[in-house]
Amino acid sequence: MTRALNSVFSKISSLPPDEQDRIAGLLQAELASEEGWAHRFEQSQGTLNALADEALVDAAAGRTTELDPDKM
Repeated sequence: MTRALNSVFSKISSLPPDEQDRIAGLLQAELASEEGWAHRFEQSQGTLNALADEALVDAAAGRTTELDPDKM
């Protein structure tokens, strides 16, 4: 465990039990969300590769236009 995380856990451990449980719930929800995003990203690689291939074909065929970041 890093020093920063250890320091945070030390401070959390001094809070009342209901506050500790609330923070634990927030952390669990954040970890579950991160795992969900990582899983969905992993599962979408085939789709992302197909879209990239399609974009390359369109660019090679002259069916694309450059974006001007100042006009976005």
